[in-house]
Amino acid sequence: MLWYILNFSIIIVFIVLFLITRRTNKRWSKINDYLGQVTNTVNSVRYGNLSTKIDELNHPTYQNVTESINRMVETLNDREKMIIEYQGELMRQNKLLESVINSLSDGILIVNDKYNILRATPKITDWFGTKGKDIIGQNIFEFIQIGENTNIERLKNADIFIKHTPTNNFIMSTKKLSLEEKKRYVLLITDVTNEREIETLKEDFVATLTHDLKVPIVAESNIINFLLEGKFGDINDKQEFALKSMKNSNQELVELVQILLETYKIKETGIKLLKENILLNGFLTDIINETQPIATNSGITIYFEPTRDIKVTADRIQLQRVIKNLISNAISHSNTKDRIDITTGEEPGFITISVIDYGQGIPADEIKLIFNKYYSAAKKFRKIGTGLGLYLSQQIVKSHGGEILVTSEENVRTEFRVKLPL
Repeated sequence: MLWYILNFSIIIVFIVLFLITRRTNKRWSKINDYLGQVTNTVNSVRYGNLSTKIDELNHPTYQNVTESINRMVETLNDREKMIIEYQGELMRQNKLLESVINSLSDGILIVNDKYNILRATPKITDWFGTKGKDIIGQNIFEFIQIGENTNIERLKNADIFIKHTPTNNFIMSTKKLSLEEKKRYVLLITDVTNEREIETLKEDFVATLTHDLKVPIVAESNIINFLLEGKFGDINDKQEFALKSMKNSNQELVELVQILLETYKIKETGIKLLKENILLNGFLTDIINETQPIATNSGITIYFEPTRDIKVTADRIQLQRVIKNLISNAISHSNTKDRIDITTGEEPGFITISVIDYGQGIPADEIKLIFNKYYSAAKKFRKIGTGLGLYLSQQIVKSHGGEILVTSEENVRTEFRVKLPL
């Protein structure tokens, strides 16, 4: 009996174990199927398919994981769309920028630290006589020449020669790119042929015109002097006053014409100096006596207190032209004060002559422009001016081995200081 009971119990246990095992196998089968879906989804995402999803399951054990993975895929999909939109916008902006750069009249190059060309605009390939990408990797010096002892990395509007272009009026500027590791330089090349031709025509025209104007102006000046001297008969006080005013105006015209002619001569032949020893006290006194009547008409007095009589070696006529021009400028811009001061001094190796006025002054952003050719502030004050006076003065002083320095405070004080070597 006991044996039957034992056998029956064993059979029951096997039946129960069989049922449990079968149920467990079904569960593992479901887990394997789910993991297979997850694996397939991950692989799809890995290879760029962001539209795939895991099928929704009702079992609570898998539901949270399924939803998390599906949300992650949706987020990746949204971000990919945003990236594609950004890339498209960047490509459009890049094409626009490239079109703008390629349409410039200037040529642009990018070179490395060995001056090999990395990028070039179509203008450059035209000027250099190359096609398409053939220029990439070539050394810049195979196409251009620059001045001896000139550092290409510091060029600023410097003249260069392009070997493959017959008309060579080109200037180049260099700008270093701010990169962490590699050195890169942007070279900007500009064709200034038209500008220089126009400049030459303009200067030739001005020179011809002023030369033709000088004769009648000088003749008029001589007639006025004859009238003032009474060579054509006596004149009354009103006539004398009118003739003196005409003489002053005529003198301004003579000086303007002379400046134009001298500027033209400088370009054609340079400045020829006839140097002599000059004692400054008498030299400056004579200039002041000559210019004081013009200053008086503007209600201004020129003050000069001679100190030690300094001697300088210079071209008397050219230096006189410089000082007269500085005094004339001071008169033109001193209409708010009633004096101009002339001083002399010495610095190591140099003598100085200063012309100081107390008028409107010069704005800081204009000081660097005032010595440019044809730049004039006179038009602001409705006065005659060519914009050549300071340019000519600077060239004269430079030819003597000196320089002109300017300090100014608006509506307070302006000083032009001429430095000449002892």
